[in-house]
Amino acid sequence: MPEEILKRVLRAPVYDVARETPLELAPLLSKRLQNKIWLKREDLQPVFSFKLRGAYNRMAQLSDEEKQAGVIAASAGNHAQGVALSASRLGVKATIVMPETTPPIKVNSVKALGGDVVLAGDSYDQASEHAQKLVEQQGLTYIHPYDDQDVIAGQGTVALEMLRQHSKPLDAVFVCVGGGGLIAGVAAVIKQVSPQTRVIGVEPEDAACMTEALKANERVILDHVGIFADGVAVAQVGEIPFRIAKTCVDEMITVKTDEICAAIKDIFEDTRAISEPAGALAVAGAKKYVEKYGVSGLNMAVTISGANMNFDRLRHVSERTELGEKREAIFAVTIDETPGSFKKFCDLLGKRRAITEFNYRYSDDKRAVVFVGIRTEGGKAEKEAIIRDLEKHNYPVNDMTDNEMAKLHLRFMVGGRARGVENEQLYRFQFPERPGALLDFLTNMSEEWNISLFHYRNHGAAYGRVLVGVQVPPEQKNNFEDYLENLGYIYENEQDNPGYQLFLRPSE
Repeated sequence: MPEEILKRVLRAPVYDVARETPLELAPLLSKRLQNKIWLKREDLQPVFSFKLRGAYNRMAQLSDEEKQAGVIAASAGNHAQGVALSASRLGVKATIVMPETTPPIKVNSVKALGGDVVLAGDSYDQASEHAQKLVEQQGLTYIHPYDDQDVIAGQGTVALEMLRQHSKPLDAVFVCVGGGGLIAGVAAVIKQVSPQTRVIGVEPEDAACMTEALKANERVILDHVGIFADGVAVAQVGEIPFRIAKTCVDEMITVKTDEICAAIKDIFEDTRAISEPAGALAVAGAKKYVEKYGVSGLNMAVTISGANMNFDRLRHVSERTELGEKREAIFAVTIDETPGSFKKFCDLLGKRRAITEFNYRYSDDKRAVVFVGIRTEGGKAEKEAIIRDLEKHNYPVNDMTDNEMAKLHLRFMVGGRARGVENEQLYRFQFPERPGALLDFLTNMSEEWNISLFHYRNHGAAYGRVLVGVQVPPEQKNNFEDYLENLGYIYENEQDNPGYQLFLRPSE
């Protein structure tokens, strides 16, 4: 299989539409990591993503009859734009099925490139199902985003460029992974041309379909897929990419959302370009690799795979960047509710450390719980030193730095201990960001259940994050759990979350 991919890569006509993108040294990041980090700038493609390469290479192989009938693809963004532009250049009609949750910027981009957009479903999988129905009804040719040899070969041209652009063999190449098309093409080329180069795939922790497949030695379907890095939000890796990865990929690394946000900032600081979350995955993986193995003096190439970022999403990225760099820690700290206690606490922190956030609300006459963010230039070691320092001065501390509910919600709504609220259940939901999603939630809820807390904040993603408190009588608990299962939204029970217990749980 890799041999066949390399043959197709060598004859792929991708430069009819795509550019040979530069391989640029990232001086600031290289100095910090003590390795030379080379950025493969696929964000500079005409559609701001590498996806154009594979889409065009596949469509260039169409027969005259297939071109006449037209093509169809399902995508939430980058592949859609690649297919639309390729179709325009080849004079082919393209229908693009996109989820109803797709941000307008991506829908409008596809339309501007000449694609006929059809909105269907709340997710890529639902859009793909609808696309398959249209294939059968209209006789269209389906252009798969990753599970196709010609698509993979088109993406593999990225590797040929990197090997040609770097004068010496690269020590490692880091590649973002969603369905696996890019890493399959890159790995198939590199392992035949420069076998000593390590090929390392990078996935979000909450969308690690290739990682789990390689562990199980078979393709698996993830129960839930995180949507922050929407360009790689895939539940099951492609069959062809998986077969290639088993023999050509040396290692997989998973990264957290905060680490992705920090990588977006790293790229910006070296290039003044803003990568989308999936586009920054490889940088986040390279940083984690260096930390894990303590390597130095190596030449590492990373794929900057795309820059289709919604502007309003930058708020969320900037909020999480400092945590991802381990430059900020957040704590819940209990102090005495006595005159002078605030000053004493601030004196302990403020003289030596920058406080980035401080939230407090009166709770009772004996104790107060404050939500505080502190700058930690020394990373994890400094955070642990702060905890020891606070405990030495008899301040009970809860470390909230890795608490997802605290980072998404609590820091914006601390101080809500209502009195007289009985039988409250707390849940964190992901709502599709579309009109009617909240109404669907409320319409199906029994009138016997009262909403006692509700917090929502738009993060510019396909899904809104919602925190809900509901009063459910004990005898209704089974009915409520059935309601949650039938609702179809991703949710987490946060009843035992220390953030809830400290800040939001109703007072007795």
